[in-house]
Amino acid sequence: MKIDILDIDSKAKSEVEVLDSVFARDYNSSLVNQVVNAYLANNRAGSKAFKNRAAVSGGGKKPWAQKGSGRARAGTIRSPIWRSGGVTFAPRTNFSQKVNKKMYKVAMSVILSQLQRQGELSIVKDFSFETPKTKETISFLKKVVLDDVLIIGHDLNDNFYLSTRNLYHVGVSEAAAIDPVSLIGYKNVVLMESALKQIEGKLG
Repeated sequence: MKIDILDIDSKAKSEVEVLDSVFARDYNSSLVNQVVNAYLANNRAGSKAFKNRAAVSGGGKKPWAQKGSGRARAGTIRSPIWRSGGVTFAPRTNFSQKVNKKMYKVAMSVILSQLQRQGELSIVKDFSFETPKTKETISFLKKVVLDDVLIIGHDLNDNFYLSTRNLYHVGVSEAAAIDPVSLIGYKNVVLMESALKQIEGKLG
């Protein structure tokens, strides 16, 4: 399929051929929901934990000889039956969910396809900000008539991040670092032409 590319400065439009497997997939809500939930779960800290016998410090030396002391056999002071020993079957907090690579790629393509169908995905010619000033971003948003936008580029300089960090709900991301939560977290997505091929190579 073909998608329009906008030149911000001249307002001229041209077309580019894109992969149907990335920008023309049918919407699959259950797949998107599964991948988004897994991504959010994998970013949870899971800080609650108890020490089992492997995590307790010390215990490298047998406390006393196996025989002759008159006491019960003991191999380590880290044993759960000892005071200050490890906890038996210590609970661990782990929120991670496994999603295989193929499912993740398809889900990302489904999201991009849905954005394209709804008119929320714009492809523009490569551009850059001359200075790290917020007004540079404001000027860009006025040209594309968009707000609440995620800008995706390739090999972006620091000016992009410095020019957008003070604006509410305007994000910047490298094509290699996009994730499902970012794509659905903004109302509009602006994709630079240089990042287009990179995304197709990653998801196609």
